[in-house]
Amino acid sequence: MNLHSSFKPLPSIKGFEHINRYWDKRMGAPAAKILPGECYVSNSGEMIVTVLGSCVAACIRDSAIGVGGMNHFMLPVKIGQKMISRPSVVNAELCYGNWAMEYLINAIIKQGGRRDRMEVKIFGGGRVLSSMTNMDIGGRNVEFVLDYLQKDGLNVAAQDLGSDYPRKVLYFPDTGAVKLKKLRTRNNDTIEQREKAYLAAMVKKPTSGAVELF
Repeated sequence: MNLHSSFKPLPSIKGFEHINRYWDKRMGAPAAKILPGECYVSNSGEMIVTVLGSCVAACIRDSAIGVGGMNHFMLPVKIGQKMISRPSVVNAELCYGNWAMEYLINAIIKQGGRRDRMEVKIFGGGRVLSSMTNMDIGGRNVEFVLDYLQKDGLNVAAQDLGSDYPRKVLYFPDTGAVKLKKLRTRNNDTIEQREKAYLAAMVKKPTSGAVELF
């Protein structure tokens, strides 16, 4: 890891010790990077970073106490099996929107957050999987997250969803600020290939429990 020589991160909230944390030189801030199937909640002024293709990330915080986090899910819904309580690696359940949303909201509540103070911002759901033209995974993720939030009574403060480009999202839970970069180039298919690999791993290992994808 390229860490600032003097960077010593504050202890993470219990249950999120496995997340990659580093010093972001460009932003001059401590950061946590999450991958598909991961979630991170912070109470110490960190930046949370992810890159989205067809996946969706929900950025949620309690606006009164500045505690919040981000999830990153690949598919809308997983039915059945017991919800995991504390993931230690990229987790099969958290790749699904219904589990990822529940986990993030409950983690914020455990830190003193309240639903009536939650501010929600959602991003992603691009149509980037060119070889899966008959299955608009991004569109399904967008439809799911909007329906989930509506049914849960949580208002969306900001969103950037759909279209045909990937996105890089920087989220600051303490202030609610978001920096969004639209990755418009189609010459680099790294994100598409990565998502295909994650989806293939999910098909091969569909059972409950922690699954380290890579």
